[in-house]
Amino acid sequence: MESLMLTWMLLCSLLRPSATQNPPPDGVLNCCEGDVLFLLDSSGSVSSYEHSRMLAFLSELLLPFSLGQDQVRVGLLQVGTRPRLEFGFDTYSTQSDLQGALRNTKPLRGDTNTVEALKMARDRVLRSGAADGARLGLPRVLVWLTDGVKPGDVIGPMAELREEGVAVLVVSTGHGNYQVLRQVVTPPVENHLYFVDIDDMSIITEDLRDAIIEIIRAERINVRDVSTNSATLQWRPVLSGLTGYYEIRFGPLPSGGAGVGAGGGTGTSPSTSGSHYQRLAQSADSSTARLTGLKPDTTYTATLTPESNEQAFNTLSVTFTTKPEVLSPAVVTVSESGQTSVRVSWGPLQPETVTSYYIEYSALPRGKLHAVTVGRTQNSTLLKELQPDTTYLVTVSALHASGREKAMSVKVCTQEVTPALADLQLTTVGSDSVQVDWKGSMAGLRGYWLTWEGKQSSVPAQRSSLYLPPDSLSTRLSHLPPLARVCVSPIYKTARGEGLCCTAQFDSDALAYGYRS
Repeated sequence: MESLMLTWMLLCSLLRPSATQNPPPDGVLNCCEGDVLFLLDSSGSVSSYEHSRMLAFLSELLLPFSLGQDQVRVGLLQVGTRPRLEFGFDTYSTQSDLQGALRNTKPLRGDTNTVEALKMARDRVLRSGAADGARLGLPRVLVWLTDGVKPGDVIGPMAELREEGVAVLVVSTGHGNYQVLRQVVTPPVENHLYFVDIDDMSIITEDLRDAIIEIIRAERINVRDVSTNSATLQWRPVLSGLTGYYEIRFGPLPSGGAGVGAGGGTGTSPSTSGSHYQRLAQSADSSTARLTGLKPDTTYTATLTPESNEQAFNTLSVTFTTKPEVLSPAVVTVSESGQTSVRVSWGPLQPETVTSYYIEYSALPRGKLHAVTVGRTQNSTLLKELQPDTTYLVTVSALHASGREKAMSVKVCTQEVTPALADLQLTTVGSDSVQVDWKGSMAGLRGYWLTWEGKQSSVPAQRSSLYLPPDSLSTRLSHLPPLARVCVSPIYKTARGEGLCCTAQFDSDALAYGYRS
């Protein structure tokens, strides 16, 4: 008996549904970019069973799509006496969240106020550029799921949506009001109007999905990272999950053609015919391709053809212009300037086109010419054994493999030699004066900077300074505070040299101080 009970409990545990069982897979359709709003009739004419079947249909319909800001966004607007936006385009960006929201959606009941719901859709949800509305420049789709009972005066509001660029599709689980429904859908009617029994909705899932994809398919190709000799093509991976490949052809635009501009652009008209072109093949999961070996300042056209036996795709095209050639060196800079050396750098580094760099330098105005050669992978060199405080003219020349040569010159200055003060002595003269003596007279000297500072416990620090000419080697300071600290620094053309300091020792409480030279 216990064995039978254990077997029964085990069987129940195996059959009990799990909340984590069979999670919805990630979206696999990377083909599309657009905003799709579902208008769901949940008024009193729709039973709870019918409402649940419609939601299950939406769940299956949307499951394969990749969601997100740069892919497909979905909104749900329910129709009742007071229509309600269950969630907008920015609400869900993952399939698991979207599927959970569909499972938790409850019917509204009441009257079928479709006209008010359409007004909300036009003024708020599907308005391009509005807050929480549709994205600018991308397809907008309205899919209306109805039982066909008393749809209301919807022909006018639907026409306004179509005039604003919204594609309208209709799924009816009833078989009435055909003339009304055929007038509200976007042509062709045979692709955008579906009549199906509530229990057979799954048979139109693939057809309706294909109709939506046809509207929001992201058939665009972009160009980025354009340089003088290369560019990158980027596209939506429409072959993801399919077997096939992408064929890319590119070549100079035939004479008389017009480019999009130096930065690249987008287009949809193939135009490589009649000119020499190169061919590339990329795998089905690719979304970019690097085009190399291009000529500077040249307009190119490129076409992308997705090839697959499972589905037909359009050929996409784009034109772009490569950047003008910039020969190195285009800029020369100076750093690490010292008294006898300085570093010179240049760019851009172009090892694929430059064979070597030649650097010439000489002191101005008529110094001896020096030169050094560096390899093509080097973009700086340290010039040594220079004269201090001297201006040099430096010329960097690049020899290109094509035989062309480009040079750029810059003036650089070495730093001045600033010798430190050799000696400093203080001799006490009286109770509050000192004789200050030092050794100097260095080359390039512009003078001396003398400072003194003293402090008593009850008085804040007192500081004074004095400039003395270059021929001064001594001075006398009087009325100094006790323990006054005296400093002397040599002054040069560009900087102050390292000085010396001494502390005066005498017994004086004088607070006033001055100097006498």
